Amino acid sequence: MKLSLFPEVESYNSGYLKVSDIHTIYYEEAGNPSGKPVFVIHGGPGAGISKIYKTFFDPDYYRIILFDQRGSGKSKPSAETRENTTWDLVEDIDRLRKMLKLRKIVLFGGSWGTTLALSYAIQYPQNVDALILRGVYLCRKIEIEWYYQGGASFFYPDRWIEFIKLIPENERNDIIKAYHKRINSVSETEALIFAKNWSKWEASTINLIPSDEIIKDFTEDEFALTFAKIETHYFVNNVFFKSDNYILENASTIERIKCKIIHGRYDIPCPVKNAWELHAKLRNSDLNIVDNAGHSIFEKGIQEGVIKATEEIKNSFD
Repeated sequence: MKLSLFPEVESYNSGYLKVSDIHTIYYEEAGNPSGKPVFVIHGGPGAGISKIYKTFFDPDYYRIILFDQRGSGKSKPSAETRENTTWDLVEDIDRLRKMLKLRKIVLFGGSWGTTLALSYAIQYPQNVDALILRGVYLCRKIEIEWYYQGGASFFYPDRWIEFIKLIPENERNDIIKAYHKRINSVSETEALIFAKNWSKWEASTINLIPSDEIIKDFTEDEFALTFAKIETHYFVNNVFFKSDNYILENASTIERIKCKIIHGRYDIPCPVKNAWELHAKLRNSDLNIVDNAGHSIFEKGIQEGVIKATEEIKNSFD
């Protein structure tokens, strides 16, 4: 079975879809216009789409649909947090599905993209053919606190000190709230300083071996500000879930949907226990724990696991 990336193909269609009074989202399509539609759901929230996502799918088989979530990437307006909730994004996926005249879709998501893919599937199970999930994030309080309130510091004490040093000691009991306040500061200079430091923490911890190139990309001014502003907006609001354990509490709705889960053994932002607990709830899921990988989709083992999953899903429809 093929385990290397597919050649990058040019998108054959792109455009904008007005989804609210405020927001217009950007989308593009690549691969086979008559193929099995797969929606690629990016992480963050706030990260935007990347060309690399196209290379995980056989372009002769899949109709690859990528889009930037509200406020992210090429969507307009940039970094806008008004009318920007998990449930707004769920409805945007369905608006895009309807606009493209699709009945059922495959959902591929990584990190926050798994949260959104699962949320969509729970809301609209009748529209989902299969799920491919990389780096499961259930967005429970325990997970958010693990990463942003000190648990991950046991692995990265040096980078943790750099992350929290900008926050006064009397505010370190709620790091997310402290960053959110400053990233939304009236001072653009202050906002950017905190946004870049927020983004650097994530970029420094997503790879098994930290990558200077990824850190550089994450700390570029425009990306860092968008990423940090939207991410802190979601996390300070508990990602707008109706309960802390929303996904697992509603997993029975999607337990029969075909699901491939790929998760790095040494994933620091999203510990592998998330994937284990989800897999236990989904009777039609396969779990691939990649022993030589962290969180990032750029890890070789993760890439091979994702391609294997997209090929297996493809073959399951033949």
